[in-house]
Amino acid sequence: MRWRPAPRGAPRAAAAAAPDIPLANVKQHLADLQSIATANGGNRAHGRTGYKASIDFVKAKLDAAGYTTTLQQFTSSGATGYNLIADWPGGDPNQVLMAGSHLDSVSSGPGINDNGSGSAAVLETALAVARSGYQPTKHLRFGWWGAEELGLIGSKYYVNNLPSTERAKVKGYLNFDMIGSPNPGYFVYDDDPTIEQTFKSYFAGLGVPTEIETEGDGRSDHAPFKNVGIPVGGLFTGADYVKTAAQAQKWGGTSGQSFDRCYHSSCDTTANINDTALDRNSDAVAHAVWTLSAGTTTPPTGKVFENSADVAIPDSPGAAVTSTVNVTGITGNAPSNLSVGVDIVHTYRGDLVVDLVAPDGSVYSLSNRSGGSADNIVQTFTVNASSEVANGAWKLRAQDKAGADTGYINNFKLTFP
Repeated sequence: MRWRPAPRGAPRAAAAAAPDIPLANVKQHLADLQSIATANGGNRAHGRTGYKASIDFVKAKLDAAGYTTTLQQFTSSGATGYNLIADWPGGDPNQVLMAGSHLDSVSSGPGINDNGSGSAAVLETALAVARSGYQPTKHLRFGWWGAEELGLIGSKYYVNNLPSTERAKVKGYLNFDMIGSPNPGYFVYDDDPTIEQTFKSYFAGLGVPTEIETEGDGRSDHAPFKNVGIPVGGLFTGADYVKTAAQAQKWGGTSGQSFDRCYHSSCDTTANINDTALDRNSDAVAHAVWTLSAGTTTPPTGKVFENSADVAIPDSPGAAVTSTVNVTGITGNAPSNLSVGVDIVHTYRGDLVVDLVAPDGSVYSLSNRSGGSADNIVQTFTVNASSEVANGAWKLRAQDKAGADTGYINNFKLTFP
């Protein structure tokens, strides 16, 4: 950084849960980047052999996994720089979700937290896409930027050379710059509200409070995308700002000390990583990629009825809870393709039974303890409710059937076409 089963006739939308990103794999990537720096004068800076070796390392892994990779060259400070772009085959080419990170370090150190951490997490998420054979609705693209430390040079070059027709296809850019700081905070960019809420819901499901990211605002590779109107978001664990007593009480760690005492220094090595922060943030990367790429390519049209009030789901044994929307002004019966938007934050979705309850008390099963140890249910279901009168109080009902996990209904939405 510079600065679940559905009733007959009611198939549900396919939205696979993101896999757990193995911390060991991410740390192995960091160890490899450290070895590259050690073998190339102690850094991976723009114009140095360590940077080109880093690009080659990431590209080889993506090529082997089946990505279409492009090496983009630019010139800065009299030296050749490189961006690496990797496209996962498939998905709607007019609906692109992109995730990226800068791969260069400063010249004074190997840059393992800044920004090996973001680069390794994005790489492992891309490899997880390939391992799972994931085929999302949107087209997935990943990027590793050069010369960020010199002023966002690589990402600016990419965005500035992207034709306006191609820019319009990028529906979101996720940026990950320093996500394993040794005295970490948990900061979420407050840019695009949908992307922001995706991250905040994920961390809420872990019971980890977040704060709005301000230290690096506009100082990392999301800025060029944001400046041309592309929705952006991302994560950050802190650089040379000092952790306050309140933040230490919230997150642990040491107050009065920088989030990263080795920021832009020679000690930014593999020893300069907090494993818990790296693990949580790597999983959050994958969660956002899966969640934001799996939805429909265009927002549902029609009349929307929504309840965004939080409803706590008590741990088992506990009663079922409901979120209610009151439908009015719809003539006749509900449609055969009623869209049911569910956003439940929970630490273990396999504990949950979730139903749609019609005004007359009819029950439509949405999720019956499916998803195993994955967290959260953020999904749009399609229900054949044509036998129900449309107007009335519709309820989303959720019950926790096993102990030791917590959560809440974050949002419930019905869309009538």
